[in-house]
Amino acid sequence: MFKGLGGLGDMAGMMKKAQQMQKDMAELQEQLDTMTVTGESGAGLVKATATAKGNLTGLDIDASIFQPSEKEVVEDLILAAIKDAQAKAQEKAQSEMQKLTEGLGLPADFKMPF
Repeated sequence: MFKGLGGLGDMAGMMKKAQQMQKDMAELQEQLDTMTVTGESGAGLVKATATAKGNLTGLDIDASIFQPSEKEVVEDLILAAIKDAQAKAQEKAQSEMQKLTEGLGLPADFKMPF
């Protein structure tokens, strides 16, 4: 590209890649707000839906578990479903981030600070 300027040609290419990655990263952050995952517990009796950023957006509880004597069980199922949704959200975000950084030659276990 800039023949005769030593490593400046490579530097310009790196800067262009960095700018593109910054743009792609911003787009990904917006997409993570619209991607959803669903966590479950109790064989699907309780389902929690969250964005890929981990924000809880919905909770579905099967009516069959509403018995006063089962209050603690229901609470545990709700917490388990939420934790499952949050774990899946984190996995989804990492997966999408890995797709984005794949072409940069970064180590597979490299974690971005987002």
